[in-house]
Amino acid sequence: MSLFDIINEDLKKAMLAKEKDKLDALKAIKAAFLLAKTEKGAPQELSSEKEISIIQKLIKQRKESAEIYNQNNRPELADIEILQASYIEKYLPAQLSDEELTAVLKEIIAKINATSIKDMGRVIGTAAKELAGKADGKSISEKVKSLLNI
Repeated sequence: MSLFDIINEDLKKAMLAKEKDKLDALKAIKAAFLLAKTEKGAPQELSSEKEISIIQKLIKQRKESAEIYNQNNRPELADIEILQASYIEKYLPAQLSDEELTAVLKEIIAKINATSIKDMGRVIGTAAKELAGKADGKSISEKVKSLLNI
């Protein structure tokens, strides 16, 4: 069962249970998926990588919105965004722990023979492909920077 089908099922359950915030989050995911499917030249079915990238984008948008709301003294709106982000995060694969991320990045660094900070772009590019959905770009970038500055 694809992620799109799972979200449709959960959407129906949220409607029946009258969970408004969860329903709003699921509708946003479904809308983003449908939009991606109807883009010019897009395939009929989204790949799992594309689905994960869409979900990551939605989470990032929610977190950035919450930050802006907090800066403008609107904590009630920030809370809604954070709650929706937590519902959306449940559809991502399990995230790597800090130790697991470090181990994978050390393997990548060894594999491509990266020796200095000048190789950071190559390491991050490779890591982003291998760790799609398992770690966010910001944590990958910070960890690579610390590993290459040794």
